[in-house]
Amino acid sequence: MLLREIMLDGKLSKYSTIILDEAHERTILTDLIMGFLKQLIVNQIRPDLKVIVMSATLNAELFSNFFAHAPILFIEGKMYPVTQYYLTDSSEDIVDTMIRTIIQVNMSELEGDILCFLPGQEEIDNCVAALNQVAPQLPKEAPLIVALPLYAALSPAQQAHIFDKLPPRRRKVILATNIAETSITVSGVKYVIDSGLRKVKVWKHQLGLSTLLTAPISQASAKQRAGRAGRESPGKVFRLYSEKVFQTKLPAQQESEIMRNDIILPILTLKKLGVDDLLNWSWLEHPGQESILSALNTLYALGALNDNGKITSLGYKMAVLPLPPQLSVVLITAFETGVLNSVLDIVSCLSVDNLVLNVGGNGELRDEINFKRREFCPLGAKYGDLIALKEYFNYYRELSQSGNSSEAKEWCKELHLSFKGFKNVLKVKQQLKDYMFATIKQDDSLKYQEKDKQLKILKAQLDVSDNKDEEDDEEEGKDVNNSLDVPGVLKAFLKGYITNTAIGMPDRSYRTFTTGQLISIHPSSNLFGKGGLDAITYIEYVYTSKAYGRTCSAIELSWLQEVAPHMIGAAKVNVRD
Repeated sequence: MLLREIMLDGKLSKYSTIILDEAHERTILTDLIMGFLKQLIVNQIRPDLKVIVMSATLNAELFSNFFAHAPILFIEGKMYPVTQYYLTDSSEDIVDTMIRTIIQVNMSELEGDILCFLPGQEEIDNCVAALNQVAPQLPKEAPLIVALPLYAALSPAQQAHIFDKLPPRRRKVILATNIAETSITVSGVKYVIDSGLRKVKVWKHQLGLSTLLTAPISQASAKQRAGRAGRESPGKVFRLYSEKVFQTKLPAQQESEIMRNDIILPILTLKKLGVDDLLNWSWLEHPGQESILSALNTLYALGALNDNGKITSLGYKMAVLPLPPQLSVVLITAFETGVLNSVLDIVSCLSVDNLVLNVGGNGELRDEINFKRREFCPLGAKYGDLIALKEYFNYYRELSQSGNSSEAKEWCKELHLSFKGFKNVLKVKQQLKDYMFATIKQDDSLKYQEKDKQLKILKAQLDVSDNKDEEDDEEEGKDVNNSLDVPGVLKAFLKGYITNTAIGMPDRSYRTFTTGQLISIHPSSNLFGKGGLDAITYIEYVYTSKAYGRTCSAIELSWLQEVAPHMIGAAKVNVRD
């Protein structure tokens, strides 16, 4: 939001003070914002602007030096002492070591809850399943373990269980990702068990993809995690690694996002603001020449930059939209091809985290939920997850427009979908509509008459489609999805995600269109196990035991020629046969 403000008003004239909190998390956007704020102050555009950078565990000197040796203020918080314990040897199986440590702490410490940090959802689900199985068999003199998972893909109701008050002789064991590192304080926690691991997204330039990897945390994160045990009384932290590893192997601070993620959005933002000397811009931490070139190549492939590296009309529109550049291309293409309303629904769903919730470790329950979901997405079962999102959203909207709020809530619960998430989808859609109008209004390359004409077309597309949906709803027995132009919608997504495309091989495997890398459809997808697909496009790439595409859609090979003829020659997989 602050970046949008900078784009609309480069001087930030409405503001006298900017506070950047949790600065140690070092996201790409906060790094970018700090660069802009420095320019405003150093270039005497806003010498009066006050910038306050705050964090509990901060490399204060880095930020101070960046802002011309700004003063550093230390404010002490109330913290109880936390005793630290380490393993003598390294742990091979982190789930097994975690379970053993929990049982040991449960036997030796008779009161106080336990907060455990694990890298990801898979490890947490495995731990919870094992603890639920073993807890009733443990000696009765120790409290009964109540295992509670905490990660982003759980519904808000499931997450809220960590605050439940338990009967006497029961002990909460919360198994969390680093979501619990800074954002929440759970009353009653006296013990922290730290695996020393986290999941991070890492951008691979050579693949042009983000992968999710398990990596060691920093010393700053380890201190932050330990601090959760000393909020209300003296506590203990049990680190599942040796003291030598802590001192010699863990980095002092977390590596900033800008050093390990793609920087397509920052580069586009800088281009929009007229910055051409990207290498010498005031980066808080320089992302490196390779990273900048990779981002420029992607923007060129998407059509945001021309042959001279200057921002195009499409690039201007993409910079206005508060979305990843790929999704911006999808929306702008959808407007040009007349399928904007349907695509807006899907993009709004993708913009809300954890709308389709994870079912958890129980295989039978997962199969049952997937079977129920398929009843509500017949087209999604054939064409994939993007179209399924549209079908879910249509059904939710139908229920909420007819005033059946409790029925909609029940339906979401039954299908493990987020009711609160769908409410947010409606808000996001309205915001994106407003931004779509802004892309035309702010396009200085258009003459007044052309602007007016495009605004009318945009309004007509949104209004007519909305009304059409309602008319279809009213016609008895008519499927609301009959008005959905599935090929048109999927081609719009293909345009934005052309580099996330894989071609079907005779052995039912897939190879990526641009690099020829082997990839599989993720088990959470509607297309998992489905044969006979020519090609797929996917929104997200993850690497666990092997490479997976998530949120997959089935596409036809002829669409590649239609949507991206300029990419066919550079493809590593032959698509002409």
